[in-house]
Amino acid sequence: MKSRNFLTALLILIVMFAFTTVNAGGKVYKLGMSLAITGPTSDAGNPYAKGTEDYFKFVNDTKMLGEDTIDCTIRDDQYKTDITKRNFEEYLDDGIVMYLNYSTGSTLGLKRDFDEEKIAVLPASYHKGNLDDSNYIFLPIASYSDQLVNLAEYVAKNNKGGKAKVALFVHPSAFGRGPVSDVEKAVAAGLNIELVEVVEHGKDLDNTAMLKRLMSKNVQYVICQTIQSPVATMLKDSQRLGLTAASFGEKGKITFMGAHYTGGNDLIALAGDATENYFWITAFNITSVPGEGTTKQLALAKLFGRDDKAANSHNYAAGIMVAQVTTEAIKRAKVAGLEINKANLYNTLNKMNGANAYSPYTTTGPVTYSKTDRAGVDLLQIYSVQDGVFKAVGKPLASEYMKKIK
Repeated sequence: MKSRNFLTALLILIVMFAFTTVNAGGKVYKLGMSLAITGPTSDAGNPYAKGTEDYFKFVNDTKMLGEDTIDCTIRDDQYKTDITKRNFEEYLDDGIVMYLNYSTGSTLGLKRDFDEEKIAVLPASYHKGNLDDSNYIFLPIASYSDQLVNLAEYVAKNNKGGKAKVALFVHPSAFGRGPVSDVEKAVAAGLNIELVEVVEHGKDLDNTAMLKRLMSKNVQYVICQTIQSPVATMLKDSQRLGLTAASFGEKGKITFMGAHYTGGNDLIALAGDATENYFWITAFNITSVPGEGTTKQLALAKLFGRDDKAANSHNYAAGIMVAQVTTEAIKRAKVAGLEINKANLYNTLNKMNGANAYSPYTTTGPVTYSKTDRAGVDLLQIYSVQDGVFKAVGKPLASEYMKKIK
């Protein structure tokens, strides 16, 4: 059944691709994207860029916007804010109507520029601080803070034998540190866990000392806010030391958990069976859980010749998603008879709520925005690795404590 659905979706895409052409007489809407295709975090940025590129190609090839087309220039910034800023300024000179950014550092660094230019921005960073004192940044999904607090809530509700002892394992940057204070606020507001330690990892290739220290403090859960490679190293070290829990909350062992950029099929590729029982939270559908959305994702990747690694990456899905939201905003503005410009697309995004919420096939819930809520998908899905693949744990959920501490 899964194979037949995939082939059907692929056939539809191929037919639409083969029998449509772009009319050069239509309007061209210019967009820009800057991200780490190479360098640090390119394991996420590379498939992300491919997802965005492929979806915009599909929009144009299938005449989703009629005779009009999208021209999105995608440039590598190697995770360097100065290059990102230069790319953004050149895109402005080209007349872009929306902008797709990437890192936490560059999103924070260019926040004032975005407000001055009055241009809507969809970053790949889900840092809650992006929204502080800013009107033009729209998070595609719920923030890293929502993700970590959600995981901490899951621990509190499902741990057996008293208050759970938890450690955070975070990237040594604003990206990693951002959610820590919100977890602390949730604990202060009554979340029933004990936050024992916050570890900012370095570039060490061996986590033996750290893991033994956490065990000496009776830590049962380690929640990660970083990228896949340091998590993979830690999981392999824990497996070697015999410290990894075989089931959630196993006494005397550690259950590992993590936010969006820590997990996915890429983590399994890096750490193999050391990922077994790893719990991961995101707002994206993943291809190891079959569904209509992932069938379409795989068909899109097949259509544009992507390899299996890219096709099955949740970061490929994330790249598709920002292109979907952008395209939907343009479509809605066109239907309303509005000129496609920065102001009208910004206003269109702010009306994407209630009956006008948007449900892309890539996500576990609808995208909703308003002038007071600029975090898109509120519903997050927890997955865990069982028998070598990520499987859904329960239904998508929203954090209870994030509402209390806002």
